[in-house]
Amino acid sequence: MSIFRFGILGAAKIAVKFCQAVSLIAGCEVCAVASKSKERAEHFAAENGGVRAYGSYEELLDTEKPDCAYIAVTPNDHCRLAMLCIQRGIPVLCEKAMFQNSREAEQVFAAAAARSVFVMEAMWSRFLPAVKKVRAWVEEGRIGIPEISRISIGFIAPEGDENRYRNPRLGGGAAKDITVYAYEITTWILNQDIRNISVSAAWGESGVDMNNHISIEFAHTLADLATSFAANLESQMVLYGGKGKIVLPAPHHSTECFLYDERGELTEHFTDRETANGFTYEIEEAISCVREGRQESTVVPWKDTLACAKLFDRIEATKIAGGSMERQFPG
Repeated sequence: MSIFRFGILGAAKIAVKFCQAVSLIAGCEVCAVASKSKERAEHFAAENGGVRAYGSYEELLDTEKPDCAYIAVTPNDHCRLAMLCIQRGIPVLCEKAMFQNSREAEQVFAAAAARSVFVMEAMWSRFLPAVKKVRAWVEEGRIGIPEISRISIGFIAPEGDENRYRNPRLGGGAAKDITVYAYEITTWILNQDIRNISVSAAWGESGVDMNNHISIEFAHTLADLATSFAANLESQMVLYGGKGKIVLPAPHHSTECFLYDERGELTEHFTDRETANGFTYEIEEAISCVREGRQESTVVPWKDTLACAKLFDRIEATKIAGGSMERQFPG
């Protein structure tokens, strides 16, 4: 079978981890990288295996015609670059959060459907062995029906209104950086219909959301999601049921999880001792989907990415100058 070739759009730090992951997978390679700055692309290429460098995204796509494009720029440019790929029939693996709003998601997925092009959000956390183990424990009824689910992720974002965390022009804000993890991990593990969502947010002076609080009423579970760019929250997910609880530390990059019985005694501790680079799983999924002629992944389907984009719409709707507010929305 021929070598599967990735082209990278965006010479960001996260693309370094992607290159390292590709190097661990037999039968695939990074063929080229593009950036708006040719100099930056050349520096990235030299530091990551000497791949070819381009100062234009279009030039890379038209010249290299990669088997899949990995989009590693900030969220403000994800939609545009995804459309460039789809127009050329080139499959897309795009960093989270893939979209800033539901309008972008609907545009890209409609175009991909019309052209029969594979598109997937790079929600690598859903593929991690520890996250998969938690989902399996839930499906097996190890804690009974999950009655309550709580997840929190938070850190103090670097100061400076021009960095990617705090700059609205770059798609900054807690929602698209960490709430995307909290939401897409929770929905993946619980795998239930959503009946109602309550959303609140606190907004910073630069115009981005600094704190998010999401309450979700699932068919059988009440879930609480808290994320912050303004405080160091304890990063973990806890699911409570009548037969016990499950604890998933650092849920978006977890390497372990814990199962407790109804008496609070630890009954099982799973530790991932195999994963060298967590990006390998999403890369292998993209390769498999493209080679099988599929348009979307069953692990990160379009409907889930669209649902998260609609959540961003709801978070944006809470915005008032210098403050926060809460609104109720039907699921």
